[in-house]
Amino acid sequence: MDFRARKIHHQSNPSNHGTKQLAACIATLGESSFAPARWFSRLYVMLFQGTPLLVQIFVIYYGFGQISFLRSSFAWPLLAQAYWCAILTLSLNTSAYGAEIIRGATMAVPEREIEAGRAIGMAGLLLRRRVIWPQALRYGLANYGNEAILLLKATSLASVITLMDVTGLAYRLVSKTYRSEEIFTVAGLIYLAMTFVIATCVHMLERHLAPVAGSDPDKPSFPEFSWNRSRKKQPRCPAHPLSKPSG
Repeated sequence: MDFRARKIHHQSNPSNHGTKQLAACIATLGESSFAPARWFSRLYVMLFQGTPLLVQIFVIYYGFGQISFLRSSFAWPLLAQAYWCAILTLSLNTSAYGAEIIRGATMAVPEREIEAGRAIGMAGLLLRRRVIWPQALRYGLANYGNEAILLLKATSLASVITLMDVTGLAYRLVSKTYRSEEIFTVAGLIYLAMTFVIATCVHMLERHLAPVAGSDPDKPSFPEFSWNRSRKKQPRCPAHPLSKPSG
């Protein structure tokens, strides 16, 4: 895999800060009390989830060149390159799925823990940063890891717009050597190795964020107090052997 192939795999990874921030923004808009913000979030997610990734790549790579004001804008030097079109398409597509993962993870946080945070004076961003987001990370980590693996395999579609990733390089070697079985097997092993690395990292992070062994993950992190607890009777001290019995 050449330098550009390694570079596109690195920058199109969902751990990229821009993609994560965009997904978090879309998820936040989806939970907003402002109706147009919720509509925009739903339309964005429906648009990128309801259309194939290959069609999105074609629309951005071939379709943007048909828009006159884009050709005269400052972004055209980037949009005219297949590399940046692939990065943009994969980032937008991943952010739509990531927004739904974040939304589902935040909804999975127990309501009693949110109420406990509000009871001690937390609200707004402080409540999200201290109570909601840390637990949402644990709930949504497995799904986000799956999305990272799917995105890694989706980079093979970038070869259709003349971008030389692992699959595009394999196609070029097959056209020269006609040894398709060996070359595509090696390409598959490269994808398998990168997928194994991502899955191992996600698994290690899950183990790090897992609750303490023996604790119930459904119970809230805050201690529960009950004012109706029955007090245990204290055992009486045994009578001295030389003392006289009363009565």
